[in-house]
Amino acid sequence: MKHVSYADKPLLMGDEAADTLLEYARLVADNARADTVTLRAVSPDGNTVDASFLLDASTILMVESTNSEMEAPDNSEAVQDMKERIDAITRPVSVDAQEPPYVDYDLPESF
Repeated sequence: MKHVSYADKPLLMGDEAADTLLEYARLVADNARADTVTLRAVSPDGNTVDASFLLDASTILMVESTNSEMEAPDNSEAVQDMKERIDAITRPVSVDAQEPPYVDYDLPESF
């Protein structure tokens, strides 16, 4: 578990979710973009909540370790989605790299 602070609100979530959120937030800011991400977290009162994060260049986000033995909420789908977004930023598909579609024209042999 990791402790995530966002907008003066402390939350607990799994290590992979917290680390991926931080990496994605950095890339969004570095590329002058904005996006939202929703993750399951444990609030200070112990409730499991859906927390939505607005990520942009002015996002203030801190992730720190914790010694909590609590089971982390499942964020596997959200983490996978963030990783795909990270790949889209770090490895954009080049239009030139795509192979043109094959077209079979029935041209006369005189051409």
